[in-house]
Amino acid sequence: MSKINFKFWITAIAFALSIYVLLPSFTWFRMSNQQQQEAQSQREPIASKVLKLGLDLKGGSHILLEADTTKLGDRKLADVMDSELEVVRNRIDQLGTTEPLIAKQGDKWIVVQLPGISDSRIAKEVLGKTALLEFKIVDTSAQSQEVLNLLRQENITAAEYRQNPSAYPNIERIMPQGANVYANSDNTEIYVLDAAQLTGAYLTGARVELGGQYGQPTVGIEFSREGAQIFSNITGANINRQLAIVLDDIVQSAPVIRSKIPDGRAVIEGNFTADDAKLLKAVLEAGALPIPLNIIEERTIGPTLGNDAIRNGFMSALAGVVIVLAFMIFCYRWSGVIADIALVLNLLFLMAFMAYSQSTLTLPGVAGIALTLAMSIDANVLILERIREELAAGKTARIAVDAGYQKVFWTIFDSNITTLIAAVFLFQFGTGPIKGFAVTLSVGLIISMFTSIVVTKMIYDFLFKESLMAKLSL
Repeated sequence: MSKINFKFWITAIAFALSIYVLLPSFTWFRMSNQQQQEAQSQREPIASKVLKLGLDLKGGSHILLEADTTKLGDRKLADVMDSELEVVRNRIDQLGTTEPLIAKQGDKWIVVQLPGISDSRIAKEVLGKTALLEFKIVDTSAQSQEVLNLLRQENITAAEYRQNPSAYPNIERIMPQGANVYANSDNTEIYVLDAAQLTGAYLTGARVELGGQYGQPTVGIEFSREGAQIFSNITGANINRQLAIVLDDIVQSAPVIRSKIPDGRAVIEGNFTADDAKLLKAVLEAGALPIPLNIIEERTIGPTLGNDAIRNGFMSALAGVVIVLAFMIFCYRWSGVIADIALVLNLLFLMAFMAYSQSTLTLPGVAGIALTLAMSIDANVLILERIREELAAGKTARIAVDAGYQKVFWTIFDSNITTLIAAVFLFQFGTGPIKGFAVTLSVGLIISMFTSIVVTKMIYDFLFKESLMAKLSL
């Protein structure tokens, strides 16, 4: 196989693969916002194959979380924040959000960006829960009944008592040893509960089911082997007593234990809607936060602003590309057309790489693409000007092209390498949009080396070989 054929097939394969990779994106961006949201919620395959747009292009939600360091105890903040970050990431992943940005910011803050999610209510509910799941036996002794009577008489809520028991000495005096009071989600019932018998630390899975009293959604849970043994012992020793399932100090349900449950499975009922059950499943599967997180900042970028950013950014980039294409044809005629082919392929290959690698395209990323295309054209200008000099020295077209590429190669290589080094440092030490700029710039530079030198030289070699170019059009 000749060098021309080898380069041709490499270019043809890269072109075909790029079109194949970008086809889902072409289909996706012709869909309405509602169709896109449905595809994401149902986790259709196309949603994971499209070119991802960042928050500044697509719109969405920005949430800043602050760790409550008063609950830190003896633990190190850095270690706790690593665990917090992992739990937050797992919770957001459970929601099926496409390409979220979740990163630490400073010592005790976590920033969450959710492209395409303009209503952050669900995300806030998931992030705000500590997800402390406990199983406690309901105390029905005479002492507990007296406690409940006093709470009702003095109109004291369960949360108020737990917050400061010493403020209510008459209740604290008769509270059963190790017990405390908890209410259900709508505060219609208060329970006196023993100390936790089992916690969510033993959970291995959760799932949404339909099995409530009236067919409402419930959340089924499974324990590890050790947790199943503890659960079996608890249920075996407390038959005909109520087992309260407490999530974040709220009693979700308190079913009566009818028999020993040896398989380590339980069901949480709480008059859940489908969304409530899904959120609870997501929180339980992600695990509990080591310390609470408070939402201290929330910003929403609406679809209109996102669309404006896309339109303005891409229109300016398109205008720049069209002007450059026209300039090359005006200045270098047919040789300019060859350079323009390399430029278009550069853009196509870069977009395909972004879609395939699931990298997020942001406005700074668009700027990186524009800079990449400019450097690609700059390389072609250097080549064409060098060929002009060789032609002016009296060399034939074929020899002038070979000499032009050979003599200018290291100049192009050096300029691209220095820029690539800067891009690598930006990626290593930058965050968010800076990384987006660095990715498109670095990958674009590598692709431009291929298109500007290999592809254009292949076209010239083919034209000379087939005698389609007797002299250069410059």
